[in-house]
Amino acid sequence: MKKILIMPLLRMPSGHHQVAEAVANMIQQQKKDVEIKKIDFISYTSGILEAIVTNLYLKWIRYTPGSYQWVYGKYVNADSKETALLKFYKHLFMKKMKQLVAEEKPDLIICTHGFPSLLLSQLKADGKLSIPVVNVYTDFFMNDMWGKEAIDAHFVPNKQVQLSLMNKFKVPKKNIFITGIPVHSEFLLKKKDGLQRGGENRKKVLICGGNSGLGDIINLLQDVKDARDFDYRVLCGNNQKLLKQIQSWKLPHITPISYITSRSAMNNLYNEADAIITKPGGVTISEVIRKNIPIFIHSALPGQEEVNLKFLKDRGLAFEFMPDQPIESQLAKVIGNDKKMSTFNKHLAAYNKELNVKEKDIASLIESLLENHAYKEMRQARNDSFYVSTSY
Repeated sequence: MKKILIMPLLRMPSGHHQVAEAVANMIQQQKKDVEIKKIDFISYTSGILEAIVTNLYLKWIRYTPGSYQWVYGKYVNADSKETALLKFYKHLFMKKMKQLVAEEKPDLIICTHGFPSLLLSQLKADGKLSIPVVNVYTDFFMNDMWGKEAIDAHFVPNKQVQLSLMNKFKVPKKNIFITGIPVHSEFLLKKKDGLQRGGENRKKVLICGGNSGLGDIINLLQDVKDARDFDYRVLCGNNQKLLKQIQSWKLPHITPISYITSRSAMNNLYNEADAIITKPGGVTISEVIRKNIPIFIHSALPGQEEVNLKFLKDRGLAFEFMPDQPIESQLAKVIGNDKKMSTFNKHLAAYNKELNVKEKDIASLIESLLENHAYKEMRQARNDSFYVSTSY
C-alpha cells in the first residue's frame, strides 16, 4: 500500500489544515488503497515549541499587527529567492525533517504550508530525497518560504503564480497546475430542495470571521443593529463572548450561530446566503467563489490576508467596506445593482476560466505522480541489478 504524507503547519485550525483535509478526501474518494497521514512538522519537532509558536503568533497579530506586517513583508514575502531568515530556518530544522522522512517512509509528500516545502525542496536539490513532493498553495499568492525549483508539482491558485514560478524560478510549465485553492468536495454540492436565498424578499447575509476574536466583528455588527433591510447570520465559532453578546441584543434580524461541526451544515449556510461578509482568508474565499455570491471584506489580518485582499480587489472578486459609509448601504449598492452584479459575475467567470485542473482531477494527478515514481524506481532497480550481474 502506498503512503502519502500531508504536511500543514501548527495544530491550530487554519486554511493549511482545511486544504490538507480537502486533498486527502479527494484522494481517498478515488484511490482506496492509499494510506494518508497528516503531520504537523513543528509538533513533530517539539510539542512545546508548537505551543509556544502558536501562542506567540496569535498574540503578535493581535497586539502588534504593524510589526508582524513589517517582518512578514521583509523576511517572508520580500519577493526574493531566499532571505537570511529562511536560510537560518533550513539550517535549524533540516535534521529533523530528514528524521521524519526516514521514520515515515512515504511514497509522496504534499505540503500545504511553505515551511515543510522549503526543507523538502532543499533535500531534493541536494539529492537526499527522491520521492515526489507537491506544493498545494493556500493563499492567492506565493511567498518566499515555499520550496520551488526542486518541487515535482505545484497546484497554484491562479495564472499569476504560475507565471512567477515559470519566469522567476524556471519551473517547467508541465509541473504547474492551476487548480485554484482546493476546497472540500462537500462545498461543491448545490443547494438542496427547500434551501433558498432571499430572492425578491429580505436578503440573507452571512458574516464570518468571529471565531478567533481577531478582526473588528463587533463594531461591524454595531453598525447594523438598527438596520432592517437584511437578515444577518453571524458565525461565532468558539467565541462564546461574541455569541452571548449578540444573543443579549435579542434582535430578530441578527442571528448568532455557534460552532458548526459539519461541512454539510456550513455548505447549507453558503447556499442560503445572498452575500458573505468575511476576512480574506484563502480557503474561505475559495469556498465562497464556488458559490457565486458577492464577497464583502470587513477587515484583513496583517501578512497573508492583506496580500490576498489586494489580489481580490485587483481582480474584482471582492468588495472592501469603506469605514465612513453604513454597511447596509454598501451592501445594497452591490446586491441591488444589476450592473455591478453582472460585472462581478464576469470577474468570477474570468477567474474560474483560468483554472485548468478541476477538483475531481487533483487526485488523478497525484496518482500519476505516484505511478511515475514507482516506475522510475523499478527501472532503477533493474538497472542496478543488471550492473551487479555484469560486473563479475
